[in-house]
Amino acid sequence: MASLSLYLGLLVLCTLALVHCDLNGGPVRVYDIRASNLKRWLFIKPSPYVKVWCGSSFHGKSNTLEDQENPIWADQFNFANILPNSVLTLEVWDDVIGLDHHMGTCKITIRPGTHSEICQLKRGTVYYSYSYGYVYSY
Repeated sequence: MASLSLYLGLLVLCTLALVHCDLNGGPVRVYDIRASNLKRWLFIKPSPYVKVWCGSSFHGKSNTLEDQENPIWADQFNFANILPNSVLTLEVWDDVIGLDHHMGTCKITIRPGTHSEICQLKRGTVYYSYSYGYVYSY
């Protein structure tokens, strides 16, 4: 009987810990960012980079990949303590001498777990993955 009470007590504590983590947010990792068929004007290949936000937190930008219509960025972006239902934003830019050209924006409301997303731009497609929350592997 005592072991049953101990088991139920541990179950309640674990459940409360999970609810507590969900209410206070968790980490977000954005990775495997790539694009296909990015087009610039006049048949010139773009030199794209990506800026990444989650909620109100700006993480920074990826490396610029020179003359790439189908870039694959090795960059990873990690955010801590992001609240549930925050918006993940990726902006794709073309590094042009003088004034960079905005190629498009991808926005999605984050949800727990690991996800792969596709975002259609006016001139190309962006693919990326993200994980939200504490992802455990066994």
